[in-house]
Amino acid sequence: MRRALLRLGHVLALPAVLVAVWWVASDDSTDVYWPPLRTILETFPDVWTVDRLRADVLPSVLRLTGGYALAAVVGIACGTLIGSSRRVRAVCEPVLEFLRAVPPPVLVPVVMLFAGIGDTMKVVVIAAGCVWPVLLNTVEGVRSVDPVMADTARSYGITGVARIRGLVLPAASPRIFAGLRQALSIGIILMVISEMFAASNGLGFTIVQFQRGFAIPGMWTGILVLGLLGFVLSVLFQLVERRVLGWYHGLRASTRRPG
Repeated sequence: MRRALLRLGHVLALPAVLVAVWWVASDDSTDVYWPPLRTILETFPDVWTVDRLRADVLPSVLRLTGGYALAAVVGIACGTLIGSSRRVRAVCEPVLEFLRAVPPPVLVPVVMLFAGIGDTMKVVVIAAGCVWPVLLNTVEGVRSVDPVMADTARSYGITGVARIRGLVLPAASPRIFAGLRQALSIGIILMVISEMFAASNGLGFTIVQFQRGFAIPGMWTGILVLGLLGFVLSVLFQLVERRVLGWYHGLRASTRRPG
C-alpha cells in the first residue's frame, strides 16, 4: 500500500506542479488568447457535457481505434514476413524507406480523393501514419531472434505457423510493443489532423470550431480533453503491456537482481 501511494505521488507530482505554475502565471492575464486557467476550468463543465462527449469524443476514439488496430495488424503481419526473409527485406527496403519519408498529414488530400471525406478517410490516414513504427520495430524484433533458439526449433521440426507463434512473435514482442507505443502517440496526432479536414464532429473539428468562433476558453478545454484522452490511453496501454510482457519484465528484473 505504501509503495502504491509513493508511486502515485511520483506520477502526480510533476502534473500538480505544472498546473500550479500555469494557474499562477495566467491568473492576472488579460490576453484573450491566454485566458486564466481558472476561466478555462470554469468553462469546462459547461462545454463538455455528456451529449458533447458522446457526439465528439466517442467518434474520435472509434476512429483512432480503427486506424490503430488496422496499423497493428498490417504492421505486425508485414513486419514478420519481411523480417523473416533476407531476400524479402532486400526487395522491400527501398520502397519502405520511400514511403516512410512521406509525412502522413500530406496524404490527407490524396486519401480524400479515393476514400471521400467520411470516417474511412480518417481511419486510413491514422493507419498510414501508425503502421511504420509497428512495422519497422517488428522487422527488427524478428531479425533479433536468438539464433540458438531458432536452430533448436528447426532441429525439432518446428516450422511455419507454429514457429512464428511459438518463437518469433514472443521473442519479437518487446520490440513490437515499443512500436505500438510510438504508434499510439502518432495516431492521436493524426486523429486530430484528419478531423480538421471536412469533418462534422470529433475533437479536432470541435477545437477548430471553437477557434474560428473566437471561443478561446472553449478551445483550451478541448486541448485539455485531448491531453486527458492521451493520458488515459497511455495508462491503458501500459496495463496491457505489463500483462502481455509480464514474462519479459520478470526476466529483466531477475537479471538485475544481485546474485
